[in-house]
Amino acid sequence: MTDPLPSPSGAEQFFAEHVGRCRVLAILRGYGAGTVELCERAWAAGVGLVEVPVQSAADLDALLAAVRAGRERGRPVGAGTVTSEALVAEVAAAGAAFTVAPGLDADVLHASQAAGLPHLPGVATASEVHRALRLGAVWLKAFPAVALGPEWFAAMRQPFPQARFVATGGVTPANATAFLDAGAAAVSLGSAFADADPAVLRRLVTA
Repeated sequence: MTDPLPSPSGAEQFFAEHVGRCRVLAILRGYGAGTVELCERAWAAGVGLVEVPVQSAADLDALLAAVRAGRERGRPVGAGTVTSEALVAEVAAAGAAFTVAPGLDADVLHASQAAGLPHLPGVATASEVHRALRLGAVWLKAFPAVALGPEWFAAMRQPFPQARFVATGGVTPANATAFLDAGAAAVSLGSAFADADPAVLRRLVTA
């Protein structure tokens, strides 16, 4: 009988398919009713994945609206700041296509897998990267990227060549290339996304 739960390789395939090509994610935190408009801007620019962090009831409503808009366009929308098994259940019920966390929590990772959701855990140290890989997570959110610096990515690629890092936290269109050149597989644009010039964003997505 086929295992109904997604394997870690399933999560790896999901992120590789949706992020490996454009190398940019959009994090839409706290935009409320404006979330869908920003989703549409991201999709128009070619951004592969949109993440809506969920830390309140209003955020959950924004996620629901973004998920509906994404389904109409065949675009997966994920939930961010997923820090508990209970929240995994909530965002899964809301239709999230994947989950993202600021840190590495095996229980959250396993709950996401059990819900059929690829999970992107946060890491900031070699020990966390090693543990995440042992848990089967290959795509990892390196957070906070601006504090870690591009050199961190170059250094981590040496002992962990199989890891695929998504630079997150303080990344802007102006510094994104430095992280990509240093070895990040992709970058996430948070607050910088809403103010990004559409032409600059498209160039970054297609770089």
